[in-house]
Amino acid sequence: MINSLALSALLGGCTAVVGTENTAPDPVPEQVAALAAPYQDVSTARLLPRDGCYWYLHEGPVEATLLPLRTIDGRPICAARE
Repeated sequence: MINSLALSALLGGCTAVVGTENTAPDPVPEQVAALAAPYQDVSTARLLPRDGCYWYLHEGPVEATLLPLRTIDGRPICAARE
């Protein structure tokens, strides 16, 4: 029988990502989609305000990870800065 202290310690490392399951990002502009390398899922791409660059959701065999959206030659795709 597991006591409540052991159970809370066991589950203490678990985290949940909230708000990503059912929220679809705004579609990226056509110019951005045209620049992106073909192996990336542009349908999941979104502009992140923290760096002004586009990121897409990569579905790996174990987990989903946000990765920077890149051009064919590997450059990150970012919004123009004013």
